[in-house]
Amino acid sequence: MNWNTWIRQFHRWLSMIFTAVVAAIFITLGVGVESAYWVYLMPLIPLGLLMLSGLYLFALPYATRWRSGRRTA
Repeated sequence: MNWNTWIRQFHRWLSMIFTAVVAAIFITLGVGVESAYWVYLMPLIPLGLLMLSGLYLFALPYATRWRSGRRTA
């Protein structure tokens, strides 16, 4: 498995984890359970990693074109 495929898979799985954590927080709020403060900060870790991997995936096509020497109009 090459580096780009690994980053893409990591990004996909991380997005599922982030969605599950946020959904769990909303479900507990709907039930009426008051959670600790750190529970609300839990989604920030996967969100930061999603931002980094998403920026990498966003810049990947531009970096590939730049390396090959092709110029876009």
